Amino acid sequence: MSMEGGCQCGAVRYVLSGAVREAYWCHCRMCQRATGNVAAAFANVAKAELSVTGTITHFMSSPFGRRGFCAACGTPLTFDYLDSARIDLTVGSLDDPAALRPNAPHFGVESRVPGWIPPDGLPEMRSTDYAPLCERWAKVSTE
Repeated sequence: MSMEGGCQCGAVRYVLSGAVREAYWCHCRMCQRATGNVAAAFANVAKAELSVTGTITHFMSSPFGRRGFCAACGTPLTFDYLDSARIDLTVGSLDDPAALRPNAPHFGVESRVPGWIPPDGLPEMRSTDYAPLCERWAKVSTE
């Protein structure tokens, strides 16, 4: 499966040569602020299967995670943990966002804004219930 996407102005383009493992909504406050929306729609993919043309600029939103965006137009493009082989693409940056449907738990539901994204029957997860995230925070707090 090949998918393409990029930013609003066209300065950054990408091609995904592999499959999307998970598509999900993140409701955490960091994602809300980073996207200027009530939640962020993400597609989780392997970094090795992503080819980028142009330059993605990064902002370290935590000691271990960064957000990628186009410096020219500001389009949010990615979120990734530095220690992971996977990366999240913003679904809205895909050329055909309708090609995906959420298939994984809603994440960060402790910050969910009621009334904006109707229930869809998918499971929900609080940020504090995701062990890899808790382990990352514990590691940086002891260093």
